[in-house]
Amino acid sequence: MFPLSHFVLVATLTALVAALPHPSFLSIPLRRRASLTAADGAFDLDKALSHLAFSESKISAGLRALGSESDTPTVQPTRRDTGSVPLTDASNVMWYGSISVGTPAVDFLVDFDTGSSDLVLPASDCGSTCSGHTLYNPNASSTAVDLGKTFVLSYGDGSSIPGEQYTDTVTIAGYTATNQTLGAATQYSSSLQSSNFPADGLMGMAFESLSIYGANPVIQTLVNNNVISDPVFAFKLASSGSELRIGGINSALYSGSLTYTPVTQQGYWQISGDSISANGNVALSSFSAVVDTGTTLIIGDLDTVGQFYSSLNATDLGNGFYTLGCDSMPSISITIGGTAFPLSATTFNLGTYPTGSSQCVGAIAATGGLGNTMVLGDTFLRNVYAVFDMGQSRVGFADLA
Repeated sequence: MFPLSHFVLVATLTALVAALPHPSFLSIPLRRRASLTAADGAFDLDKALSHLAFSESKISAGLRALGSESDTPTVQPTRRDTGSVPLTDASNVMWYGSISVGTPAVDFLVDFDTGSSDLVLPASDCGSTCSGHTLYNPNASSTAVDLGKTFVLSYGDGSSIPGEQYTDTVTIAGYTATNQTLGAATQYSSSLQSSNFPADGLMGMAFESLSIYGANPVIQTLVNNNVISDPVFAFKLASSGSELRIGGINSALYSGSLTYTPVTQQGYWQISGDSISANGNVALSSFSAVVDTGTTLIIGDLDTVGQFYSSLNATDLGNGFYTLGCDSMPSISITIGGTAFPLSATTFNLGTYPTGSSQCVGAIAATGGLGNTMVLGDTFLRNVYAVFDMGQSRVGFADLA
C-alpha cells in the first residue's frame, strides 16, 4: 500500500502539469483529393463542371439569404496562444484535416470551409449514401444533446442534405468547444459520398449570420468558451507543409508583411479587390469577392470572366471555361489592398483540353449564379498566406515564404 505522501505528491504534480501553458503551436496536416487535372496533365471537364456547380450553388444560396447587394440571381442547375491543424490537400479540390467529436472522442476528417458556417457530419443512421465515412452516433456520446430540430442543406442542382441538430463537444488542434451545434446528416448528396469526397464532413468557418442552424461556428464557440483569446485563424494551402493555424498566425510561413482588407459584408468572408491583371495589364478592376477555401477555382459572372479572357484571345468552351495556348499562358496577378499577388503558372493552368492538345484551360471560370460577386478559391489561396480575423472583421494576405 502506498503512503499518503505518495498520493499527495501525485496530486500536486498533476495539478502543476495542468497549470502549465499548452504548447503554442500544434498542427493538423491538410490533405487533398483528386485534382481537376488528371495524372496525364489533361483537364477533367466533368469533375470541373460538378465542382463549379457545387460552389456556385453554395455561395449563391448564402448571398441570397444575406440579402447581398450583389443582386444574386437564382442558381442555374449546372485560451491558449495558437494551435495548428496540419492540412491535407485533396489534389487542389478540397483541404481537410482531423477534428474529434463527442465523449468518448471520435475522430473525423472534415473539409475546412470558409465558404460556409456549419459543422455537418454523417449520422449513424445515414444509410448507404454515407458508406465509407466515419459516422457520428449521438447515442454513443455522453455529451450529445438532441436539440429536437431538423435541417436541410439545399443546393441549386436540386440535391439536398437533411438531418438532425445536436450539440456536443468538438476538439480541434487541442482546443475544445463545448455545446457546439452540429448537424447529423441522414442522407448525403452524391457530391459528399465517399467516392467523390474523402473527408467525412464539413466544418464551416464563416460568420454566424450564414449559419443554417442559427448557431455559432466552431471558431466563435471557442472564443465564447474563452479557449482562445484571439479570434484569428490562418491557412497555408500548398503542395507541402499546409496547415490551419487557430488563435493566431505562423509568421514562419510567409514573407514580407500582411496586407489587410476589411470584410465588406459579414456572413461570408467578403472583401473588395482592386484589380486582376494579365501580363501586366489590368483586365478587371474594382470587384467584390468571397474568399473561400472550399472552392478550387476563381469564379466570376459570365460578362466579367468573358471580358477578362477576351483581352487574351482565349477560346470559350461554352460551359464557363476557356482555353489558351499552353505555351502562352498569361502571367496573372490579383491586387488587394494595394498589393499585387501573382498566381503561379501551375495554379492557373488546369491542364490540356482536349487531351493531348496544345490548348490549356484557365482556372478563372464563369457562372451565371453569383451576380457581380466573385469567388477567390484555392487558385488564388495557394499563392498566399491567408489570415481570417473575426475580431477585427478583416482578411490578410502575404506572399508565401
